[in-house]
Amino acid sequence: MGSRAAELFAEIDQLRTQLLHNVEVISDCQRAGGEVSHREILTRIENVILGIMTSLSKDEAPVLALPNRSSWANVSFDSAVGLHMSPGSFVTTIRSDCASSVTKFAQIVKILMVIYKLVQSNSYSTKRDIYYNDTQLFGSQRTVDCIVDDISCLLKVPRRSLHVLATSKGLISGDLCYLEEDGTRVDCRSSSAAVAVSSNISGIRNIMSSAKFVLIVEKDATFQRLLDDDFCTKLSPCIIITGKGMPDVNSRLMVRKLWDTLHVPVFALVDADPHGMEIMCVYKYGSVAMSFEAHSLTVPSVMWLGLLPSDLQRLRVPEDALIPLTKRDESKLESLLKRPYLTNQPAWKKEMELMQESKVKAEIQSLAAIAPEFLTNIYLPNKLRYGGWV
Repeated sequence: MGSRAAELFAEIDQLRTQLLHNVEVISDCQRAGGEVSHREILTRIENVILGIMTSLSKDEAPVLALPNRSSWANVSFDSAVGLHMSPGSFVTTIRSDCASSVTKFAQIVKILMVIYKLVQSNSYSTKRDIYYNDTQLFGSQRTVDCIVDDISCLLKVPRRSLHVLATSKGLISGDLCYLEEDGTRVDCRSSSAAVAVSSNISGIRNIMSSAKFVLIVEKDATFQRLLDDDFCTKLSPCIIITGKGMPDVNSRLMVRKLWDTLHVPVFALVDADPHGMEIMCVYKYGSVAMSFEAHSLTVPSVMWLGLLPSDLQRLRVPEDALIPLTKRDESKLESLLKRPYLTNQPAWKKEMELMQESKVKAEIQSLAAIAPEFLTNIYLPNKLRYGGWV
């Protein structure tokens, strides 16, 4: 690692020279959505690099201080925003002279330099491209993913403004048309196939929709079932979206953009289990790891449409369709019940306590035990018509 670090420090020195003699005119215009300007992003990166060079010039080991993105101690709760990073958060120190952190130090500096060049040239790259640019240094794609988020938090810049894109895993369908940043027209109204969620949500414009609501669907299997049943047109114009389990950032950004633009109700359809509940909470209140970007990721108005633990009793779902809670489920449930946002959601807390008491969970597919078409023909229409959500 020593020779690789030496090469990176040489690259840093080259970048420093470039910074000090950079005469290229860069637009100071703010991008759509109040994002940080190109010039400001470059300045913040320059400050980090010049700080490193200052330490080297004093024969001191450079150190980077990153806000700790995994600690609840760094997070505050606001009902209008969700979980957001507190000012003066605890930091994690990444030292260049420590065997346990020198590799991460080098990885951060390398990606900082990649981002600088991308922003400066107004070009884009994917996280996957960055990984394959130096697989030996990064070791895994996950390392790149985490460091890009660390840098976004360090610079206090939304990840989308760093010109680093991530391939979306989410799907969307329904009464929705829009233009991508490059002018491509996207039509989500096909009843036979869904559209992949864009990898550049901030570039979406000219959104057109008559949707009455947005439905977040936890799992791809349920999403495909709704698609096959032409759910988006049978009941009323709507939009359905899935992050295929725990949502990626792009899926969360898309739900937030739809909420900001269309001003329609947003419902969540998740399994009646602790994992589904947590996924719903991430859409509504955010996560600890991405709390620094809460303002653009959370949708505080999300309502829990189903599957509710109380539905299992009310609908008399057959016992053989119910699953006993595991020790891991019970631990997750206990953790959820301690979350700060549950004080604002007594109805959610009551449902979770009901699950804790009954010691059973169920997937959305369990409704098929009542009748094959029960989900789309009876359960969802009645829920939406008569207000069966919490």
